[in-house]
Amino acid sequence: MIKNDTWITQMAEQGMISPFEPQLVRKVDGLPVISYGLSSYGYDLRLSPSEFRIFKHIPGTVVDPKNFNPANLEPAQLHAGEDGHHFILPAHSYGLGVALEKLEVPENVTVVCIGKSTYARCGIIANLTPAEAGWRGYLTLEFSNSSSADCRIYAGEGVVQLLFLEGAPCAVSYETRRGKYQDQPEKVTLARV
Repeated sequence: MIKNDTWITQMAEQGMISPFEPQLVRKVDGLPVISYGLSSYGYDLRLSPSEFRIFKHIPGTVVDPKNFNPANLEPAQLHAGEDGHHFILPAHSYGLGVALEKLEVPENVTVVCIGKSTYARCGIIANLTPAEAGWRGYLTLEFSNSSSADCRIYAGEGVVQLLFLEGAPCAVSYETRRGKYQDQPEKVTLARV
């Protein structure tokens, strides 16, 4: 069953999401922002300003998930503008960021992350694997710019929405099996095998 705002608030008070914004924020200091915080059946997660990395083309190289070379990524600069702090994701490229909020997923819940329509309408596709039962840490967020123009991705503002799906308790949680992405810090975590 998908969980509602009342349940999300109760679980956030127990440490499931921190920092937690108990309402949907659309303006900060009178200026519009891409919404973040609690919604009816989800939570709009923010992008951390701490780090964003973009895949760069290195002729003759192949990105290998079993033997990932960090040289395939370059740090993106955090820009300050009248509309807020942002990273620039070049046209037809792929980038990795990290969530501002830390998650501690309960043992009977899986979290699914979906893109926000504001970014989707600009050609930005959010691709994120689920946060499984018992997972905790800062999510590494993946973005593809499918448009032919560079696009801003705003730090400290909403970037993806989390949906919380409850089921019967599982026999083996992410914590129990000591998953390889457990306790990710607030920085981009690279592919691991």
